[in-house]
Amino acid sequence: MKKKSIPVQKIIEKFSLEILTGIEANKTITVSDIKRPGIELANFWNFFAPERVQLLGKTEISFLQELDEDTLKTRIKKFFSYDLSCVIVCRNLAVPSILVKEAAAQAVPLLRTAISTTSFLSLLTNYLEETLAPEKTVHGALVDIYGVGVLISGKSGIGKSETAIQLVKRGHLLVADDIIIVKNIGERLLVGTAPEVSRHFLEIRGIGIINVRTLFGVGAVKDSAEINLIAKLEFWDESKVYDRLGLDNFYDQIMGIKVPEVVIPVKPGRNLAMVLEVAAMNIRMKAMGYNAALDFSAKVNDLMRDP
Repeated sequence: MKKKSIPVQKIIEKFSLEILTGIEANKTITVSDIKRPGIELANFWNFFAPERVQLLGKTEISFLQELDEDTLKTRIKKFFSYDLSCVIVCRNLAVPSILVKEAAAQAVPLLRTAISTTSFLSLLTNYLEETLAPEKTVHGALVDIYGVGVLISGKSGIGKSETAIQLVKRGHLLVADDIIIVKNIGERLLVGTAPEVSRHFLEIRGIGIINVRTLFGVGAVKDSAEINLIAKLEFWDESKVYDRLGLDNFYDQIMGIKVPEVVIPVKPGRNLAMVLEVAAMNIRMKAMGYNAALDFSAKVNDLMRDP
């Protein structure tokens, strides 16, 4: 999988950062982790991570101001001897002149923001995790049903897009049809979106391409959604035994993350939109701690134990 990167210039534009020096270096950011180099500036460099964005807040700047001139110069030279992507100073704090001088000498972007250190750390981390997240393309339709992101999968021609448009007609939100870009954010979340070129478009065989946003309004579409459930559609097989109680949990994996999966058999006359609504509500109930199948099983067992 190709490693992603973000130009420092994009960070500057995104957060309206003040440029102090070094922007001509055309540096890029390749990791979402952020470093506050307090312990390094105290002269412990064993575990320094120079590839991270370096964030200096009130604690770090105050510490530097307490150092004598020779020590300060030595520490700052050591700091900028590494191949840093950029250094950002928070709270609009005054920057020691030696910091600006060394950043310029080593062509490292030195930037500043008025936002507090903790708040900016959170904002930048979220942005970097989403932008640098590994991604994979999958085929299907992604619909937000009662706040549950349902990825509808299955063979070509089984009715994924038709089911998606039925769900839109019932008040749910289309995220993507046919091609879905899935991002693994923070190694925990799977978030799906549509490619820019096909966003809000959907194909219905016999009719062609339609624009869901144009036909049904902005309230019928959504740019992205977390994938909470995979609904696999397959043609009804009379010889196959389908789950009727729901006591067992089934999962599929996308980029190593397990996602609950239900297999929905398809045959003429079956209302798939309604079935998926029920599946989405059921997964929400399980997330809230209630499992109808276990409740039913417990009641049956209690009844069998009664004399």
